[in-house]
Amino acid sequence: MLQLTRIFLRMLPAVLVAGFLAAGAMADNDGGVLSTLIGSSPGQSVGGVPSGGAPWAVSRAHVTLNAGGHLNLEVHGLILPSTGNAGPVSEVSASLVCGGSGGTVAATTGAVALSTSGDAHIHEKITLPASCIAPVILVRAAVVNGTTPAQPPFIAVSGFSSSTGTSSDGSDSDANRF
Repeated sequence: MLQLTRIFLRMLPAVLVAGFLAAGAMADNDGGVLSTLIGSSPGQSVGGVPSGGAPWAVSRAHVTLNAGGHLNLEVHGLILPSTGNAGPVSEVSASLVCGGSGGTVAATTGAVALSTSGDAHIHEKITLPASCIAPVILVRAAVVNGTTPAQPPFIAVSGFSSSTGTSSDGSDSDANRF
C-alpha cells in the first residue's frame, strides 16, 4: 500500500499540470470561424452582396471570428492581377454573412486602409446574431476612387481554392496557410 501511495504522489503533479493545460486549451476554444481568404471573381454574389467587376487575388490571408464577436482579419497582397496592385480601392471593411451564399449580412466592420500592395488588418468587435449557420466573411471595397459605393462589392471571401492550396510539388503554398 505504501508503494502505491508513493506512485500516486509522484504522478499527481503531472496529472494536475495536464489537467490545467487541457482546461486552458478548452477555454481558448470558444467557437467561431477560422479561415483563409480567396479573391473574388466577377458575377459572384454572397449574402446579397455582389462581387467586384474584376477578378481579385490574395497572396496570404486569414480571418478569425470568435463567439464573443472579436473579428481579426489580416490580408497581404489583395490585388487586381491585371494591374498588380489594389487599383482604385483604398479602404476595405469586413462583413459577416450568415446562411452561406444565400444568406444575409449580419454585421459589418468599419473601414480600414488598404495599401497599394493590398495589405490590410481589421481588428474589431462586431455584434453577432444569436446563431449563425454557414458563416462567411466578406472583404468589401469600402472606398473606391475616393468615394464610398452605395453597396460596396466584395473583393475577397473566406474559403480556399484548390488551385492555390498546393504547389506543383504537392506542398502547401503560402496562399492558404493560417
